[in-house]
Amino acid sequence: MNSSHRKQLIALNLCAVVTLVVALARPRQLAAQDNKHHHYKLIDLGTFGGPHSYGSVNGDGFSLLNNSGVVASYADTDLPDPNATFFCYVPDCFQAHASQWKDGVITDLGALPVNNNSAAGSINSRGWSTGQSQSATIDPVVGIPEFHAVLWKHGQIIDLGTLDSGTESLGIYVNDAGQVIGFSTINTNPDPVGFFGFPTHTFIWQNGEKLDIGTLGGANAFPGASCSNQPEDLVVGGSTTTTTVNSSTGLPDTDPFLWHKGKMIDLGTLGGTNGFAQCANHRHQVIGMSSLAANPAACDFPVFNSGGPGCHAFFWEDGVIKDLGTLGGDNSEAIWLNEAGDVVGSADLAGPTGNQTHDAVLWRNGKIHDLGTLPGDPCSRGRGLNSRGQLVGGSSDCRNFLHAFVWEEGGPMLDLNTLIAPGSGFQLTNAFNINDRGEILAKAAPLGFTPNDDADLGHLVLLVPCERDEEEGCEDSAETTSPAAPRGSALVNGTTPQGHLTPMENAAAWRTQTMRRYHIPGLGAPKN
Repeated sequence: MNSSHRKQLIALNLCAVVTLVVALARPRQLAAQDNKHHHYKLIDLGTFGGPHSYGSVNGDGFSLLNNSGVVASYADTDLPDPNATFFCYVPDCFQAHASQWKDGVITDLGALPVNNNSAAGSINSRGWSTGQSQSATIDPVVGIPEFHAVLWKHGQIIDLGTLDSGTESLGIYVNDAGQVIGFSTINTNPDPVGFFGFPTHTFIWQNGEKLDIGTLGGANAFPGASCSNQPEDLVVGGSTTTTTVNSSTGLPDTDPFLWHKGKMIDLGTLGGTNGFAQCANHRHQVIGMSSLAANPAACDFPVFNSGGPGCHAFFWEDGVIKDLGTLGGDNSEAIWLNEAGDVVGSADLAGPTGNQTHDAVLWRNGKIHDLGTLPGDPCSRGRGLNSRGQLVGGSSDCRNFLHAFVWEEGGPMLDLNTLIAPGSGFQLTNAFNINDRGEILAKAAPLGFTPNDDADLGHLVLLVPCERDEEEGCEDSAETTSPAAPRGSALVNGTTPQGHLTPMENAAAWRTQTMRRYHIPGLGAPKN
Protein backbone atom coordinates (compact mmCIF):
# COMPACT_ATOMS: atom_id res chain seq x y z
CA MET A 1 0.00 0.00 0.00
CA ASN A 2 1.54 3.34 -1.01
CA SER A 3 1.45 6.47 1.15
CA SER A 4 -1.38 8.00 -0.84
CA HIS A 5 -3.61 4.96 -0.20
CA ARG A 6 -2.70 4.97 3.49
CA LYS A 7 -3.69 8.65 3.80
CA GLN A 8 -7.05 7.92 2.11
CA LEU A 9 -7.71 4.99 4.45
CA ILE A 10 -6.84 7.06 7.53
CA ALA A 11 -9.18 9.83 6.32
CA LEU A 12 -12.04 7.36 5.81
CA ASN A 13 -11.51 5.86 9.26
CA LEU A 14 -11.47 9.30 10.86
CA CYS A 15 -14.71 10.16 9.04
CA ALA A 16 -16.35 6.96 10.33
CA VAL A 17 -15.23 7.70 13.89
CA VAL A 18 -16.58 11.27 13.74
CA THR A 19 -19.91 10.02 12.34
CA LEU A 20 -20.20 7.48 15.16
CA VAL A 21 -19.37 10.07 17.82
CA VAL A 22 -22.00 12.46 16.43
CA ALA A 23 -24.61 9.70 16.31
CA LEU A 24 -23.90 8.68 19.90
CA ALA A 25 -23.97 12.29 21.06
CA ARG A 26 -27.28 13.14 19.37
CA PRO A 27 -29.63 11.80 22.08
CA ARG A 28 -27.81 13.90 24.68
CA GLN A 29 -28.08 16.95 22.44
CA LEU A 30 -31.84 16.40 22.04
CA ALA A 31 -32.25 15.89 25.77
CA ALA A 32 -30.33 19.09 26.42
CA GLN A 33 -32.83 20.96 24.23
CA ASP A 34 -35.78 19.89 26.39
CA ASN A 35 -35.78 23.15 28.38
CA LYS A 36 -34.75 25.41 25.49
CA HIS A 37 -38.11 25.57 23.72
CA HIS A 38 -39.36 29.07 23.05
CA HIS A 39 -42.06 30.54 25.27
CA TYR A 40 -45.49 31.92 24.36
CA LYS A 41 -47.51 35.03 25.05
CA LEU A 42 -51.02 34.04 26.16
CA ILE A 43 -53.95 36.06 24.79
CA ASP A 44 -57.42 35.44 26.21
CA LEU A 45 -59.79 35.77 23.24
CA GLY A 46 -62.68 36.73 25.51
CA THR A 47 -66.45 36.36 25.21
CA PHE A 48 -69.48 38.57 24.48
CA GLY A 49 -70.18 39.10 28.18
CA GLY A 50 -70.99 35.50 29.10
CA PRO A 51 -68.75 33.07 30.97
CA HIS A 52 -67.40 30.82 28.20
CA SER A 53 -66.01 30.65 24.68
CA TYR A 54 -65.89 27.40 22.75
CA GLY A 55 -63.76 25.22 20.52
CA SER A 56 -64.74 23.45 17.32
CA VAL A 57 -68.48 23.09 16.78
CA ASN A 58 -67.80 20.32 14.22
CA GLY A 59 -65.36 18.09 16.11
CA ASP A 60 -61.70 17.41 15.34
CA GLY A 61 -59.71 18.36 12.26
CA PHE A 62 -61.06 21.85 11.50
CA SER A 63 -59.02 25.01 11.11
CA LEU A 64 -60.34 27.77 13.38
CA LEU A 65 -57.01 29.63 13.19
CA ASN A 66 -55.59 30.79 9.86
CA ASN A 67 -52.02 31.73 8.97
CA SER A 68 -52.77 35.42 9.54
CA GLY A 69 -53.62 34.74 13.17
CA VAL A 70 -57.39 35.26 12.77
CA VAL A 71 -59.65 32.98 14.84
CA ALA A 72 -63.26 31.94 14.18
CA SER A 73 -65.40 30.19 16.78
CA TYR A 74 -68.32 31.04 19.11
CA ALA A 75 -68.80 32.48 22.59
CA ASP A 76 -71.45 33.23 25.22
CA THR A 77 -73.32 36.49 25.24
CA ASP A 78 -74.63 37.90 28.54
CA LEU A 79 -78.22 37.02 27.56
CA PRO A 80 -80.16 33.87 28.45
CA ASP A 81 -80.84 31.47 25.59
CA PRO A 82 -84.22 32.55 24.12
CA ASN A 83 -84.96 28.94 23.16
CA ALA A 84 -84.20 27.49 26.60
CA THR A 85 -87.79 26.27 26.98
CA PHE A 86 -86.98 23.76 24.19
CA PHE A 87 -83.29 23.12 24.92
CA CYS A 88 -80.08 25.01 25.62
CA TYR A 89 -77.67 25.58 22.73
CA VAL A 90 -74.70 25.52 25.11
CA PRO A 91 -74.59 23.81 28.53
CA ASP A 92 -74.70 27.02 30.58
CA CYS A 93 -77.94 28.13 28.82
CA PHE A 94 -76.58 31.51 27.71
CA GLN A 95 -77.13 32.60 24.14
CA ALA A 96 -74.01 31.95 22.04
CA HIS A 97 -72.93 33.72 18.85
CA ALA A 98 -70.33 33.04 16.20
CA SER A 99 -67.17 35.05 16.76
CA GLN A 100 -64.11 36.32 14.93
CA TRP A 101 -60.98 37.48 16.75
CA LYS A 102 -58.47 39.63 14.91
CA ASP A 103 -55.69 41.93 16.13
CA GLY A 104 -56.91 41.94 19.71
CA VAL A 105 -60.61 42.52 18.97
CA ILE A 106 -63.40 39.93 19.19
CA THR A 107 -66.34 40.58 16.84
CA ASP A 108 -69.86 39.19 17.16
CA LEU A 109 -70.67 37.72 13.74
CA GLY A 110 -74.36 37.53 14.56
CA ALA A 111 -77.01 34.98 13.71
CA LEU A 112 -80.03 34.65 11.46
CA PRO A 113 -83.17 36.50 12.58
CA VAL A 114 -84.78 36.37 15.07
CA ASN A 115 -82.57 36.38 18.23
CA ASN A 116 -80.92 33.00 17.61
CA ASN A 117 -77.76 31.09 18.49
CA SER A 118 -74.91 30.55 16.01
CA ALA A 119 -71.41 29.12 15.78
CA ALA A 120 -68.52 29.30 13.31
CA GLY A 121 -66.74 26.01 12.66
CA SER A 122 -64.08 26.86 10.06
CA ILE A 123 -62.09 29.78 8.66
CA ASN A 124 -60.13 30.19 5.41
CA SER A 125 -57.08 32.30 4.60
CA ARG A 126 -59.34 35.18 3.43
CA GLY A 127 -61.03 35.40 6.83
CA TRP A 128 -64.32 33.92 5.64
CA SER A 129 -66.08 31.67 8.16
CA THR A 130 -68.81 29.10 7.88
CA GLY A 131 -70.92 27.24 10.39
CA GLN A 132 -74.46 27.09 11.65
CA SER A 133 -77.23 29.35 12.87
CA GLN A 134 -80.66 28.67 14.19
CA SER A 135 -83.37 30.17 12.01
CA ALA A 136 -86.80 31.62 12.71
CA THR A 137 -88.55 28.49 11.43
CA ILE A 138 -89.52 25.71 13.81
CA ASP A 139 -88.77 22.26 12.43
CA PRO A 140 -92.22 20.60 12.03
CA VAL A 141 -90.88 17.15 12.96
CA VAL A 142 -88.50 17.71 15.87
CA GLY A 143 -90.06 20.93 17.19
CA ILE A 144 -86.94 23.09 17.57
CA PRO A 145 -85.61 26.00 15.51
CA GLU A 146 -84.19 24.75 12.22
CA PHE A 147 -80.43 24.86 11.73
CA HIS A 148 -79.15 26.48 8.54
CA ALA A 149 -75.69 26.57 7.03
CA VAL A 150 -74.35 30.12 6.94
CA LEU A 151 -71.33 31.97 5.57
CA TRP A 152 -69.86 35.06 7.22
CA LYS A 153 -68.12 37.15 4.58
CA HIS A 154 -66.96 40.78 4.85
CA GLY A 155 -69.13 41.33 7.91
CA GLN A 156 -72.28 39.91 6.32
CA ILE A 157 -74.16 36.70 7.14
CA ILE A 158 -75.43 34.65 4.19
CA ASP A 159 -78.08 31.96 4.69
CA LEU A 160 -77.03 29.04 2.47
CA GLY A 161 -80.42 27.38 2.80
CA THR A 162 -80.99 23.66 2.30
CA LEU A 163 -81.08 21.19 -0.55
CA ASP A 164 -84.44 20.53 -2.22
CA SER A 165 -87.24 19.79 0.29
CA GLY A 166 -84.77 19.66 3.18
CA THR A 167 -85.31 21.45 6.48
CA GLU A 168 -81.86 21.37 8.17
CA SER A 169 -78.35 22.18 6.97
CA LEU A 170 -74.89 22.90 8.43
CA GLY A 171 -71.82 24.62 7.00
CA ILE A 172 -68.82 22.40 7.76
CA TYR A 173 -65.83 24.26 6.28
CA VAL A 174 -64.91 26.92 3.73
CA ASN A 175 -61.84 26.51 1.52
CA ASP A 176 -59.58 29.20 0.09
CA ALA A 177 -61.50 29.17 -3.22
CA GLY A 178 -64.56 30.37 -1.29
CA GLN A 179 -66.41 27.07 -1.59
CA VAL A 180 -68.47 26.11 1.45
CA ILE A 181 -68.75 22.39 2.09
CA GLY A 182 -71.81 21.45 4.09
CA PHE A 183 -74.67 19.02 4.33
CA SER A 184 -78.43 19.17 4.28
CA THR A 185 -81.40 16.93 4.83
CA ILE A 186 -83.19 16.30 1.54
CA ASN A 187 -86.69 15.11 2.48
CA THR A 188 -88.83 14.04 5.41
CA ASN A 189 -88.71 10.28 4.83
CA PRO A 190 -87.19 8.71 7.97
CA ASP A 191 -83.69 7.27 7.68
CA PRO A 192 -81.68 5.65 10.53
CA VAL A 193 -78.39 7.27 9.49
CA GLY A 194 -79.13 10.83 8.39
CA PHE A 195 -79.10 14.12 10.25
CA PHE A 196 -82.04 14.28 12.70
CA GLY A 197 -83.02 10.87 11.32
CA PHE A 198 -83.60 12.00 7.72
CA PRO A 199 -81.63 11.38 4.50
CA THR A 200 -78.66 13.75 4.30
CA HIS A 201 -76.44 14.79 1.38
CA THR A 202 -73.22 16.75 1.16
CA PHE A 203 -73.21 19.94 -0.90
CA ILE A 204 -70.73 22.47 -2.28
CA TRP A 205 -71.91 26.09 -2.19
CA GLN A 206 -70.21 28.71 -4.34
CA ASN A 207 -71.43 32.13 -5.48
CA GLY A 208 -74.99 31.44 -4.45
CA GLU A 209 -75.30 27.99 -6.03
CA LYS A 210 -75.38 24.62 -4.24
CA LEU A 211 -74.25 21.36 -5.83
CA ASP A 212 -75.45 18.07 -4.34
CA ILE A 213 -72.45 15.72 -4.78
CA GLY A 214 -74.59 12.58 -4.40
CA THR A 215 -73.79 9.31 -2.63
CA LEU A 216 -72.15 5.94 -3.20
CA GLY A 217 -75.59 4.37 -3.69
CA GLY A 218 -77.15 4.86 -0.25
CA ALA A 219 -79.28 7.64 1.15
CA ASN A 220 -76.56 9.60 2.97
CA ALA A 221 -73.19 11.27 2.46
CA PHE A 222 -71.43 13.33 5.15
CA PRO A 223 -68.34 15.50 4.54
CA GLY A 224 -65.06 15.15 6.41
CA ALA A 225 -62.94 17.89 7.94
CA SER A 226 -60.88 20.70 6.43
CA CYS A 227 -57.53 20.14 8.19
CA SER A 228 -55.13 22.84 6.94
CA ASN A 229 -56.99 23.70 3.73
CA GLN A 230 -59.00 21.23 1.69
CA PRO A 231 -58.32 21.66 -2.05
CA GLU A 232 -60.79 23.29 -4.43
CA ASP A 233 -63.41 21.00 -6.02
CA LEU A 234 -62.42 18.13 -3.73
CA VAL A 235 -64.45 16.65 -0.87
CA VAL A 236 -63.90 13.57 1.27
CA GLY A 237 -66.21 11.94 3.78
CA GLY A 238 -68.37 8.89 4.28
CA SER A 239 -71.38 7.64 2.35
CA THR A 240 -73.76 4.77 2.73
CA THR A 241 -73.42 2.36 -0.17
CA THR A 242 -76.90 0.87 0.07
CA THR A 243 -80.28 1.55 1.63
CA THR A 244 -80.44 -2.00 2.96
CA VAL A 245 -79.73 -2.42 6.66
CA ASN A 246 -76.94 -4.88 7.43
CA SER A 247 -78.41 -7.40 9.89
CA SER A 248 -75.11 -7.73 11.78
CA THR A 249 -74.69 -4.00 12.41
CA GLY A 250 -78.22 -2.56 12.30
CA LEU A 251 -76.98 0.04 9.78
CA PRO A 252 -76.45 0.35 6.04
CA ASP A 253 -72.82 -0.24 5.02
CA THR A 254 -70.75 2.96 4.82
CA ASP A 255 -67.55 3.58 2.84
CA PRO A 256 -65.11 6.50 2.77
CA PHE A 257 -65.24 8.54 -0.43
CA LEU A 258 -63.19 11.03 -2.43
CA TRP A 259 -65.21 13.38 -4.66
CA HIS A 260 -63.23 15.35 -7.23
CA LYS A 261 -64.68 17.50 -9.99
CA GLY A 262 -67.92 15.59 -10.32
CA LYS A 263 -66.70 12.04 -9.70
CA MET A 264 -67.17 10.21 -6.40
CA ILE A 265 -64.65 7.44 -5.74
CA ASP A 266 -65.29 4.66 -3.22
CA LEU A 267 -62.04 4.31 -1.24
CA GLY A 268 -63.02 0.96 0.25
CA THR A 269 -62.49 -0.15 3.84
CA LEU A 270 -60.03 -2.20 5.88
CA GLY A 271 -62.39 -5.18 5.73
CA GLY A 272 -65.29 -3.89 7.80
CA THR A 273 -68.60 -2.27 6.90
CA ASN A 274 -67.97 1.24 8.32
CA GLY A 275 -65.48 3.77 7.01
CA PHE A 276 -65.10 7.53 6.90
CA ALA A 277 -62.52 9.80 5.23
CA GLN A 278 -61.32 12.63 7.47
CA CYS A 279 -59.44 14.98 5.12
CA ALA A 280 -57.18 15.19 2.06
CA ASN A 281 -54.26 17.30 0.91
CA HIS A 282 -53.34 18.76 -2.48
CA ARG A 283 -51.53 15.52 -3.41
CA HIS A 284 -54.92 13.76 -3.05
CA GLN A 285 -53.64 11.73 -0.12
CA VAL A 286 -56.54 10.87 2.20
CA ILE A 287 -56.73 9.87 5.86
CA GLY A 288 -59.66 8.41 7.75
CA MET A 289 -60.98 5.55 9.83
CA SER A 290 -62.30 2.11 8.99
CA SER A 291 -63.62 -0.90 10.83
CA LEU A 292 -61.94 -4.26 10.40
CA ALA A 293 -63.49 -7.56 9.37
CA ALA A 294 -63.30 -8.85 12.94
CA ASN A 295 -65.79 -6.19 14.13
CA PRO A 296 -67.47 -4.63 11.09
CA ALA A 297 -69.65 -2.37 13.26
CA ALA A 298 -66.72 -0.51 14.83
CA CYS A 299 -66.13 3.14 13.84
CA ASP A 300 -69.61 4.56 14.34
CA PHE A 301 -69.75 6.88 11.33
CA PRO A 302 -69.14 9.79 11.32
CA VAL A 303 -67.66 9.91 14.84
CA PHE A 304 -64.49 7.96 15.37
CA ASN A 305 -63.17 5.52 17.95
CA SER A 306 -66.49 4.22 19.20
CA GLY A 307 -68.55 1.12 18.64
CA GLY A 308 -65.98 -1.38 19.85
CA PRO A 309 -62.50 -2.67 19.08
CA GLY A 310 -61.21 -2.80 15.53
CA CYS A 311 -61.50 0.81 14.38
CA HIS A 312 -58.22 1.74 12.68
CA ALA A 313 -56.78 4.84 11.06
CA PHE A 314 -56.04 4.52 7.34
CA PHE A 315 -53.98 6.30 4.69
CA TRP A 316 -55.19 6.20 1.06
CA GLU A 317 -53.16 7.15 -2.00
CA ASP A 318 -53.41 6.28 -5.70
CA GLY A 319 -56.12 3.67 -5.18
CA VAL A 320 -54.44 1.87 -2.27
CA ILE A 321 -55.78 1.96 1.29
CA LYS A 322 -53.29 1.19 4.06
CA ASP A 323 -53.98 0.29 7.68
CA LEU A 324 -51.91 2.67 9.85
CA GLY A 325 -52.17 0.30 12.79
CA THR A 326 -52.07 0.92 16.55
CA LEU A 327 -49.60 0.80 19.44
CA GLY A 328 -50.66 -2.76 20.21
CA GLY A 329 -54.23 -1.96 21.25
CA ASP A 330 -57.61 -2.10 19.56
CA ASN A 331 -58.14 1.31 17.94
CA SER A 332 -56.44 4.27 16.32
CA GLU A 333 -57.64 7.55 14.83
CA ALA A 334 -56.27 9.93 12.19
CA ILE A 335 -57.21 13.55 12.87
CA TRP A 336 -54.95 15.84 10.80
CA LEU A 337 -52.99 15.55 7.55
CA ASN A 338 -50.48 18.10 6.21
CA GLU A 339 -49.10 18.61 2.69
CA ALA A 340 -46.02 16.47 3.44
CA GLY A 341 -48.26 13.47 4.15
CA ASP A 342 -47.66 13.51 7.91
CA VAL A 343 -50.62 12.32 9.98
CA VAL A 344 -51.40 13.09 13.62
CA GLY A 345 -53.90 11.35 15.86
CA SER A 346 -53.90 8.75 18.61
CA ALA A 347 -53.59 5.00 19.04
CA ASP A 348 -54.42 2.50 21.76
CA LEU A 349 -51.75 0.66 23.71
CA ALA A 350 -52.01 -3.04 24.50
CA GLY A 351 -54.25 -4.07 27.36
CA PRO A 352 -57.55 -5.77 28.09
CA THR A 353 -60.27 -4.76 25.64
CA GLY A 354 -62.44 -2.10 27.21
CA ASN A 355 -59.68 -0.74 29.41
CA GLN A 356 -56.90 0.51 27.14
CA THR A 357 -55.00 3.78 27.23
CA HIS A 358 -54.20 5.80 24.12
CA ASP A 359 -51.23 7.98 23.17
CA ALA A 360 -50.81 10.81 20.73
CA VAL A 361 -49.02 9.53 17.63
CA LEU A 362 -47.40 10.82 14.46
CA TRP A 363 -47.39 8.70 11.33
CA ARG A 364 -44.60 9.61 8.94
CA ASN A 365 -43.81 7.60 5.81
CA GLY A 366 -46.13 4.88 7.08
CA LYS A 367 -44.34 4.44 10.42
CA ILE A 368 -46.02 5.15 13.74
CA HIS A 369 -44.23 7.25 16.37
CA ASP A 370 -45.50 7.14 19.96
CA LEU A 371 -45.34 10.66 21.44
CA GLY A 372 -46.19 9.52 24.96
CA THR A 373 -48.08 11.59 27.52
CA LEU A 374 -47.25 14.29 30.03
CA PRO A 375 -46.23 13.09 33.51
CA GLY A 376 -49.16 11.88 35.58
CA ASP A 377 -51.56 11.59 32.64
CA PRO A 378 -52.42 8.12 31.31
CA CYS A 379 -53.69 9.24 27.88
CA SER A 380 -53.05 11.82 25.15
CA ARG A 381 -54.32 12.76 21.68
CA GLY A 382 -52.71 14.67 18.84
CA ARG A 383 -55.17 17.20 17.40
CA GLY A 384 -53.42 19.68 15.10
CA LEU A 385 -50.43 19.84 12.75
CA ASN A 386 -48.81 22.52 10.60
CA SER A 387 -46.63 22.48 7.48
CA ARG A 388 -43.46 22.59 9.60
CA GLY A 389 -44.34 19.31 11.32
CA GLN A 390 -45.13 20.97 14.66
CA LEU A 391 -48.09 19.34 16.34
CA VAL A 392 -50.36 20.07 19.30
CA GLY A 393 -52.91 18.23 21.35
CA GLY A 394 -53.96 17.34 24.85
CA SER A 395 -52.77 15.01 27.58
CA SER A 396 -55.67 13.62 29.58
CA ASP A 397 -57.14 11.27 32.17
CA CYS A 398 -58.61 9.40 29.18
CA ARG A 399 -61.91 11.27 29.52
CA ASN A 400 -61.09 14.96 29.90
CA PHE A 401 -58.11 16.94 28.63
CA LEU A 402 -55.92 18.22 31.45
CA HIS A 403 -52.72 19.62 29.88
CA ALA A 404 -52.20 21.12 26.43
CA PHE A 405 -48.97 20.10 24.73
CA VAL A 406 -46.74 20.99 21.81
CA TRP A 407 -44.32 18.64 20.05
CA GLU A 408 -41.81 19.32 17.31
CA GLU A 409 -39.03 17.45 15.54
CA GLY A 410 -36.72 15.75 18.03
CA GLY A 411 -39.32 15.95 20.80
CA PRO A 412 -40.20 15.49 23.53
CA MET A 413 -43.84 16.39 24.21
CA LEU A 414 -43.88 19.63 26.25
CA ASP A 415 -46.58 20.93 28.58
CA LEU A 416 -47.67 24.34 27.24
CA ASN A 417 -48.44 25.43 30.80
CA THR A 418 -44.68 25.49 31.43
CA LEU A 419 -44.08 27.71 28.39
CA ILE A 420 -46.24 30.69 29.35
CA ALA A 421 -45.62 33.43 31.91
CA PRO A 422 -46.72 32.59 35.47
CA GLY A 423 -49.83 34.16 36.93
CA SER A 424 -52.17 33.77 33.96
CA GLY A 425 -54.91 32.28 36.14
CA PHE A 426 -55.51 29.58 33.51
CA GLN A 427 -54.75 25.90 33.10
CA LEU A 428 -54.21 25.14 29.39
CA THR A 429 -56.12 21.90 28.90
CA ASN A 430 -55.86 21.12 25.19
CA ALA A 431 -54.64 22.62 21.94
CA PHE A 432 -56.26 21.90 18.60
CA ASN A 433 -54.76 24.23 15.96
CA ILE A 434 -51.22 25.37 15.18
CA ASN A 435 -50.66 27.60 12.14
CA ASP A 436 -47.53 27.92 10.02
CA ARG A 437 -46.34 30.86 12.14
CA GLY A 438 -46.33 28.54 15.16
CA GLU A 439 -49.30 30.27 16.83
CA ILE A 440 -51.46 27.88 18.82
CA LEU A 441 -55.20 27.91 19.50
CA ALA A 442 -55.97 26.23 22.82
CA LYS A 443 -58.61 25.84 25.48
CA ALA A 444 -58.01 27.13 28.99
CA ALA A 445 -59.87 26.52 32.23
CA PRO A 446 -59.67 28.84 35.25
CA LEU A 447 -57.35 27.47 37.92
CA GLY A 448 -59.32 25.26 40.28
CA PHE A 449 -61.95 24.47 37.66
CA THR A 450 -62.48 20.79 36.84
CA PRO A 451 -62.27 20.36 33.04
CA ASN A 452 -65.33 18.85 31.37
CA ASP A 453 -64.87 18.36 27.65
CA ASP A 454 -68.45 17.20 27.13
CA ALA A 455 -69.51 20.72 28.10
CA ASP A 456 -66.47 22.43 26.47
CA LEU A 457 -66.31 25.07 29.20
CA GLY A 458 -63.55 27.63 29.69
CA HIS A 459 -61.99 30.23 27.38
CA LEU A 460 -60.27 30.08 24.02
CA VAL A 461 -56.73 31.43 24.13
CA LEU A 462 -54.14 32.18 21.47
CA LEU A 463 -50.48 31.41 22.20
CA VAL A 464 -48.06 33.58 20.22
CA PRO A 465 -44.37 32.54 20.13
CA CYS A 466 -42.16 35.04 21.95
CA GLU A 467 -39.29 36.52 19.96
CA ARG A 468 -37.73 37.91 23.15
CA ASP A 469 -38.42 36.81 26.72
CA GLU A 470 -38.44 40.43 27.87
CA GLU A 471 -41.55 41.21 25.79
CA GLU A 472 -44.67 41.91 27.85
CA GLY A 473 -46.44 38.64 28.61
CA CYS A 474 -43.36 36.62 27.67
CA GLU A 475 -41.73 36.29 31.07
CA ASP A 476 -40.12 32.90 31.60
CA SER A 477 -42.30 30.46 33.51
CA ALA A 478 -41.12 29.54 36.97
CA GLU A 479 -41.82 25.92 36.13
CA THR A 480 -39.46 23.76 34.12
CA THR A 481 -40.62 21.91 31.05
CA SER A 482 -41.28 18.23 31.51
CA PRO A 483 -40.61 15.55 28.94
CA ALA A 484 -43.23 13.07 27.89
CA ALA A 485 -43.83 10.31 30.39
CA PRO A 486 -42.53 6.84 29.57
CA ARG A 487 -45.26 4.38 28.81
CA GLY A 488 -46.20 1.78 31.36
CA SER A 489 -48.98 -0.73 31.74
CA ALA A 490 -51.21 1.44 33.94
CA LEU A 491 -54.83 1.32 32.84
CA VAL A 492 -57.69 3.67 33.60
CA ASN A 493 -61.31 2.67 33.91
CA GLY A 494 -63.89 4.33 31.71
CA THR A 495 -61.80 5.19 28.65
CA THR A 496 -63.04 4.49 25.13
CA PRO A 497 -66.29 2.51 25.00
CA GLN A 498 -65.53 -1.01 23.84
CA GLY A 499 -67.31 -4.26 23.22
CA HIS A 500 -69.67 -5.43 20.51
CA LEU A 501 -73.06 -3.74 20.28
CA THR A 502 -76.32 -5.28 19.14
CA PRO A 503 -77.65 -3.99 15.78
CA MET A 504 -80.30 -1.90 17.59
CA GLU A 505 -77.73 -0.45 20.02
CA ASN A 506 -75.38 0.29 17.15
CA ALA A 507 -78.03 2.21 15.18
CA ALA A 508 -78.89 4.28 18.26
CA ALA A 509 -75.21 4.97 18.94
CA TRP A 510 -74.74 6.08 15.31
CA ARG A 511 -77.51 8.68 15.59
CA THR A 512 -76.24 9.94 18.95
CA GLN A 513 -72.65 10.24 17.75
CA THR A 514 -73.74 12.13 14.64
CA MET A 515 -75.52 14.70 16.77
CA ARG A 516 -72.50 14.97 19.07
CA ARG A 517 -70.02 15.53 16.26
CA TYR A 518 -72.05 18.35 14.75
CA HIS A 519 -73.06 19.89 18.10
CA ILE A 520 -76.76 19.37 18.39
CA PRO A 521 -77.45 20.88 21.82
CA GLY A 522 -77.79 18.71 24.88
CA LEU A 523 -75.86 15.77 23.44
CA GLY A 524 -72.31 16.80 24.32
CA ALA A 525 -69.06 16.07 22.49
CA PRO A 526 -66.81 13.11 21.66
CA LYS A 527 -64.72 11.58 24.44
CA ASN A 528 -61.01 12.23 24.78
